[in-house]
Order: sequence, then structure tokens, then C-alpha cells
Amino acid sequence: MAKTDVGPGGSSAPVPRDIDIAQSAALLPIGQVAAKAGILPQELESYGRYKAKVSLAVRDRLRDAPNGKYIVVTAITPTPLGEGKTTTTVGLSQAIGAHLGKSVFTCIRQPSQGPTFGIKGGAAGGGYSQIIPMEDLNLHLTGDIHAITAANNLLAAAIDARLLHETAQTDDALFDRLCPPGKDGSRRFSPVMLRRLRKLGIRGTDPNGLTSEERSRFARLDIDPGTITWRRVIDTSDRALRLITIGQGPEEKGLTRVTGFDITAASEIMAILALTTGLADMRERLGRVVIGTNRAGDAVTADDLGVGGAMTVLMKDTVMPNLLQTLEGTPAFVHAGPFGNIAHGNSSIIADQIALKLVGPEGYVLTESGFGADMGMEKFFDIKCRYSGLIPNCVVLVATIRALKMHGGGPKVTAGQPLHPDYTMEHLGLVEKGCSNLVKMIQSARVFGIPVVVAVNRFAHDTAAEIDLVRKIALHAGAHEAVATNHWAEGGRGAVDLGRAVICACELPSRFRFLYPLDMGIKQKIETIVREIYGGKGVEYLPEAEQKIELYTRLGFGNLPICMAKTHLSVSHDPSLKGAPAGFTVPVRDLRASVGAGFLYPLLGTMSTMPGLPTRPGYYDIDLDTETGRVVGLS
Repeated sequence: MAKTDVGPGGSSAPVPRDIDIAQSAALLPIGQVAAKAGILPQELESYGRYKAKVSLAVRDRLRDAPNGKYIVVTAITPTPLGEGKTTTTVGLSQAIGAHLGKSVFTCIRQPSQGPTFGIKGGAAGGGYSQIIPMEDLNLHLTGDIHAITAANNLLAAAIDARLLHETAQTDDALFDRLCPPGKDGSRRFSPVMLRRLRKLGIRGTDPNGLTSEERSRFARLDIDPGTITWRRVIDTSDRALRLITIGQGPEEKGLTRVTGFDITAASEIMAILALTTGLADMRERLGRVVIGTNRAGDAVTADDLGVGGAMTVLMKDTVMPNLLQTLEGTPAFVHAGPFGNIAHGNSSIIADQIALKLVGPEGYVLTESGFGADMGMEKFFDIKCRYSGLIPNCVVLVATIRALKMHGGGPKVTAGQPLHPDYTMEHLGLVEKGCSNLVKMIQSARVFGIPVVVAVNRFAHDTAAEIDLVRKIALHAGAHEAVATNHWAEGGRGAVDLGRAVICACELPSRFRFLYPLDMGIKQKIETIVREIYGGKGVEYLPEAEQKIELYTRLGFGNLPICMAKTHLSVSHDPSLKGAPAGFTVPVRDLRASVGAGFLYPLLGTMSTMPGLPTRPGYYDIDLDTETGRVVGLS
């Protein structure tokens, strides 16, 4: 079945459904894709014929090689339908690699199965600008998300087991079970226990040599249940699990506790995978995950619970990026998938590092950040670039006429519902007014000192006058160039002009800077983001947020970067405020510490870390052709 009325594209020629295009493509064996990209056979671990993991040995081998050009793709504030940022990333990559003859690599996040089976669909791109095999990418891929789920929930289980055992046992009994004596009376500490001893300042390494007071300090964590922030996760949108009571079984000694599930993409372990630089770094990050405090107010970590090493074992293969290909045979890494509204919303540092070495100094790496520039791009600069040490050469800002009309006061856009005629007819007034959001995003990118190229992802009903108006406003706002693209309908050929503009922008001088220094206070960092990126006038801290700021400052976490958790449907905290609102006050209702990942995240307004399902989820259309074994209905 072809479609002409709802997708992007500058002509009315029918374009088949995404899955039909993907399944009709002639895939190259993944070994061939890898070889062309410069990956050696011994650096590749294949998962079937068309996907593989890439060993970090390639990064070591190319350690002294110069990096290629680094491009981050972001967007204006989207409608609930999304504006084709991944599609643009892939189309641009195909243009640069397959049509302009440059070495190129695409780096995107792995999608969650929550949106895939919910309302948004998958995240492989669309039309003739996709990463394939799209069924594998949108479903299990190589199992990274399942490993994250397992590691996250192992820690959750360890917390509740420790609460139970400490309630029922004396300090001596706990010590005897943690370090049981052998037949000869000797005892030993496991490696993770030695980490806890060092944290406590206990020098002894022989369990029998500890004093009674040292044994008690070592054995009893004394977790305050009211401070536990660690929740279980599942990679399914399941609203019934947002708030649950656990410990109701007859063997749990009445230790019930209210907690809940998050979606796996919101797990701190997902953020750790995205921000880690290797196995040793991952081990340290997992070990210092803070799950709450003890009754004395001290942080309790995964290593205190003895589970940091086991979590690393579950995660050991996930550090290797997943290699796939675009429809036009250019290489792509799909690695890590933190959400952009409730996490930092960027793919992995490791994938970007490897890709930059592989493409060489004359090549290009495109990495995508989640949602609008106020979300994923700001976090890309202030969090990801801090930990990677990488500096981008260019920002590509994706916009659609549809979204600009919405920001200009157009009728409400609802996923699954037909668009109002204002979105399918020329309306220069709505476009001009809505460009306030585009201008704000260009200004936000320029705050970081990086050149900006605007990509207008063209839809069939967009007019030349509307596109010309957007280009004029974008250039006046400081963009290097603004280019209409037709990559959804034409693949890389439809993004060649955008590719040329990006290549040119990468040669421009930049003056990169972070938005704030890390030694700035927690409140000052939050207020800087609200003022400089969102355009707000101030911040209101609710009592719980005030308490957390005081606690995290006392615990030494005040020098971490900030990862704002807020709606993606507005520059502000309020999804009803479109365009470029100003003069608003942002409410911070709570703060949480992702110490392992390396950031603090304030919760702005009402934010859910577990999506729900709509009345008609996407799974109604998804099935299996049992004769061919092909997936059908995936979008």
C-alpha cells in the first residue's frame, strides 16, 4: 500500500509504507558494510547476516588517527507526530556518503519497544531514508535493552532483600552471613566488599581482624526506605505499574513499600551506557549508582549492596556499538537509547568516538539528539560533550512547516487524528508567527558557539512561499543556511543540497563553550538553563526539591551537570505554551541524582517516567506472516 497524503516529500508520487521499503531493500552482508567502513574482521561480532557488534579494539587501533567532522542533529519543538529528525539524519547521511562521495557514519539511539507498540512507532527513519533491518532495530536488536532491564532489576531486588535481612538479623549475624567462616575459621572479603571497606575508611582486609565496631559499620547498611529512589523497569508502556506496593507476600514480614516501574529507557543504567567510555569506566559508574541514603543521611550505592560487579557482568556486551546500514549502504551505529525528556536523550559516546576515527579527517559523523534543541541538544553539549571531550562542528536543526504552523497558533495536532486543513493549505501568517520557535532554537544553538544549518523536512502540502519565508527568517536569526529537503521520498538524492550546506558549515570557525561551569551551584545551573535556553524568568522550588538540593550539595554531588526532565512539547515546562513563550516561572517539584551516569535531574511540572498506552496502540497493526516469517504492520 502506498501513501501520498500524510508523509513528507515534495511531490505527490506514491511512496510505499516504511516497512515495505525496508523489506524490499537489498541488504549488504554486515561484514561487507564493516569492511568498507574500515572495521577489521576480528573487530566484528556478528548477530546474523545483517547486524553486528563492533569491538572497542577498533578505537584502540585508531587511537592516534585524527577525527572526522562531528555534526549533531536536533529540531524545533515537535508536534506529537514528530518532525522526522531521525529520517533527516539518515537522509543527510545517505546524501553525504552515497551521493557526495564522502566517508560518513550515522549514530542514533536504539528505540524503546514502548513507543514501538504504543503510539509513536519505531525510530529507524522513514520512507527512503531508513536504517535497516528496521524490524531488528525496532525490536530486540542485539539485546542491549534486555541487559539493562536485567541489571536494573537485579539492583532493585538487592535493595529489598537487604531491607528484609537487616530487619531480621543482628550485626554479628549479618557479618557471619556476609563473610562466612571456612572449616579452618578463615574468612575472606569479595572484591566488591573491599570497595565498601575503602569507602568506610577501614584499612583491614582480613575479616577476622576487624573490630566489633568495624564489623557493624561494614555489615549494616541501615537504608532509610523513605529515601529509596531506585525503581524497577520494563521496556513496555504499562501505566498500571507507575505506582505499586511491593512486599505483600506472606514471607516478607510485613515489609511493604510503595514504589513503581519506569520504562527501561529512563533507567540510569541506560544513561550510563550512553555516557561510558569503556568497560572499566562502566564498572565504576555502576558501582557508584546511588539508590538512597541510610538513616544517618549518607549515600548508599550499588557497591555498598555488593551488586556493582554483577551488574557489570550483565552489561559487558552492551558497551560494543551495534552496526547496521542505511537503505543506501552507508554504515550506522545504533547504540543506547535514553529518552530525551526524562533522560539526556543521546546515543553513546563510544559509538561517536569509534565513528569519528573510522571516517578520518575528511569524513563526517552525524549523531542525533532527542526531541527539540532545548532538550537533547542542550544535554548533548552540557552533559555528553563534557564527558566525551568531543566538540561538534555543526548543528543541523530540523523543522517542518506543519510544526511551525502549530507554534503559530494552528489547531491542535493529535496523533492518530486527521490534520486540520490549516496544515495542508498555504498559511503564511501561521508560519511566520510560528517561526518564533525556530528563531529561539537557532539562538540556543548559537549560545554554544556552533554554526547552524536549518533543514526544512518537506511535506507534500508545503508551498514554495512557505519554505522561502522560513529560509529568510532562519538566515536573519543567524543560521548559516536553511535548505528544504525531500529525503523521505527521494532518499539521499533529496538531501544533497542539505549535505553541501552542512559540509560548508563544518569548515566555519566555531567558539564552543558550555552553558555553565560545573562549580556553579545547583540552583544557579538550573536557573541558567531556564533563562538562557527556555526563555523563562525564574524558578520556583517546591519543598521536596529544596530538601534534595540541600542533601545533594551536602553529599558532594553539587558539581554534577544538570539534566532537566520536562515536557518535549514546549520550550517551557507547560506543553500548552507554544512558539517561544517568555516570562514564565518553572516549577521544580523534585530532584534526583544519577551519580553513576553523572548528572542531577530536576523534575519540572508533571513528568511521568512510565508512558501509557492509547485506546488504539500500534500493536493492533503488528503481526507475523507465518508463511514467510516476515513482520507486518511495524511502523
